Amino acid sequence: MNKRIIPDAITCCNLLCGSIAVFLATQNAFIWAFVFILGGAFFDFFDGLSARLLKAPSPIGIQLDSLADDITFGLAPAMMLMCWLRPILGWWAMLALVMAAFSALRLAKFNVDERQHDSFIGLATPANALFWAPICCLPVSVLAYDWMAWVLIALSLVSCWLMNAEIPFFSFKSYSRDKLTISLFIAGCILLTGFCIAQAIKTAHIEFAVFSGTACIIWYVTLNLLLACMPKK
Repeated sequence: MNKRIIPDAITCCNLLCGSIAVFLATQNAFIWAFVFILGGAFFDFFDGLSARLLKAPSPIGIQLDSLADDITFGLAPAMMLMCWLRPILGWWAMLALVMAAFSALRLAKFNVDERQHDSFIGLATPANALFWAPICCLPVSVLAYDWMAWVLIALSLVSCWLMNAEIPFFSFKSYSRDKLTISLFIAGCILLTGFCIAQAIKTAHIEFAVFSGTACIIWYVTLNLLLACMPKK
């Protein structure tokens, strides 16, 4: 059996998870859509790992991985946001789908950028998905005013820019080089997750626990922007 089939099959599981998440978004089953996005992230991690362990990388696998990622981390969260905002914005909510197009652009740039072997230039698409998907798990009633929905559309355009901006973002692959930064990030995530879980228990709304994903990505982006603004030694 060709060893390359194994990582490619795992990548297809990622794509399948993303496709299911898109369908669930159209059914307003946002929490389950988020669960399948997380499932896609699980397979996305292990397809690359299996390719390295089996020493079976392939050009087709690289392209397939990006196609799967655009469905799971580009189209799926964009569909979630569109369907979540549609009761307020109507068809204008389709503006959220721009995020899927910019996710594809970000992934294409990643494939040809030799600088991104152990870190990122621009916000990675899984991180962008982890920001948006938990927001859509909250009751739409949290948007007390219609203008707040337009703020989220504007933020989705900001995230499109962040994914393609020439801003360095650290990766866990660079832990040996960025130990202090990554340790600080993990500590912040633990605190934020604990706070969100405490709020979920206090209010009896599980959605607030899910929101920890969004909070951690806000911390991740903030930390990287601060590092980018610091003068180089």
